[in-house]
Amino acid sequence: MNRYSPISKDNWQGRIDDPADRDSWRWHQCVELINLEDESLAFSFQEKKIGFCFIGFSCDKGVEKNLGRVGTAMGPFSIRRAMSNLPVEFHDTAQLFDAGNIHCLDGCLEASQQALAVAVERILSLGLFPIVLGGGHEIAFGHYTGLTYFRKASKSKRQLGIVNFDAHFDLRPYNIYGPSSGTMFRQIADVCKQDKQPFRYFVLGVQKYGNTVSLFKTASELNTQYVLAKDMRPENFPTIQRQLDDFVSQVDEVYLTICSDVFSSAYAPGVSAPQPFGLEPEAVMDLMKHVLRSGKVMSFDIAEVSPRFDDDNHTAKLASVLIYGMVNTLIEIKNA
Repeated sequence: MNRYSPISKDNWQGRIDDPADRDSWRWHQCVELINLEDESLAFSFQEKKIGFCFIGFSCDKGVEKNLGRVGTAMGPFSIRRAMSNLPVEFHDTAQLFDAGNIHCLDGCLEASQQALAVAVERILSLGLFPIVLGGGHEIAFGHYTGLTYFRKASKSKRQLGIVNFDAHFDLRPYNIYGPSSGTMFRQIADVCKQDKQPFRYFVLGVQKYGNTVSLFKTASELNTQYVLAKDMRPENFPTIQRQLDDFVSQVDEVYLTICSDVFSSAYAPGVSAPQPFGLEPEAVMDLMKHVLRSGKVMSFDIAEVSPRFDDDNHTAKLASVLIYGMVNTLIEIKNA
C-alpha cells in the first residue's frame, strides 16, 4: 500500500446554507474520511443502512500507453469537487466514506493496479460498497482483481459478471506492448480462463468506428455481449433491458463500470477519446438504474474523466450526477 494515501478534507469543500438544518446539508458536510491502513477500522450498519466508500485511482499511465490524451490522473479530484455540493437525502439510510487515492507517480501501471486491488478488497471486507473514481479505464483490471481477492477470501463460488458502458471493447492484446487502458477486459478474460471461470462481459455503447475488425472478432470469440451505440435509442430500450435481464440472470454478482467516453462529447468533452456520436446521459442513467435494481451490483467505477480537457467541468459534473443516481437507487433498493 505504499502507493496509497488518505485524503484531506480540503478535497471536500462546498456551500453551507445552514449548518444546523440537516435537510440543507450537502455531501461535503457528511462524508467521513478514513485510512485503509488503520487496522482498527470496523463498521456496523443497521439492516436498512448502507455504507459507500470512495477510492480514487490517480493514474493515467494506461491511457498514455494506449496513445490517448493524458490528464485523467486528476479525475478523482475533479469528481470529488463536483460531488461536494450534491444534496444529502439519506441521513438515516446511508453513510459516505472517502478512503483517499491510489497513485502511479513512478509510471508503474501494474503496481498501481495491484495497490488498487488491495484497497478494493479492504473496502469490501469492511462491509462497504466501493465507488472507484478514475483515472484511466485501466482502473478496471485493478478493480476486478480486488473483487477476486475478496471473493476468494470469503470462499465465494458466486458467478461474477461485468456490465460496461463504453465506446470500446478494451479487448486489445497485451503480449507485445503490455497492459494499457485498452487491454483490461482481455486480461480479465485470461484470468477467468486461468481460474477456470466463465468470462461474462456485456458492453453497451460500442462505436463501430472506434473498434477494429479484429476486436469485433475477439469479442465474438470471448462470447462478449454488446449493444452498438447507434442502436441505443429509446425505442430499443425494452429489448436492451431484456438483454440485460438475461445477462444478469446468469450471474450472482455484477461489477458495473462506466467509461466516460461512451457519452457524446457534447456532454463529456473531458475524456481521453472524445465521441462526437456518443450516447446521451439519460440513456446511460436509465439503463444503469435498471442493472442496479437487479440487486446484484457489488461495486462501481467511473473512468476517463480528464480535467485537462473538461470545459466548465461538464464531464466531472456528469460523473457526479451518475454517482448521485447510483447511490440513491441503491438506497431505495435497500429500503424497499
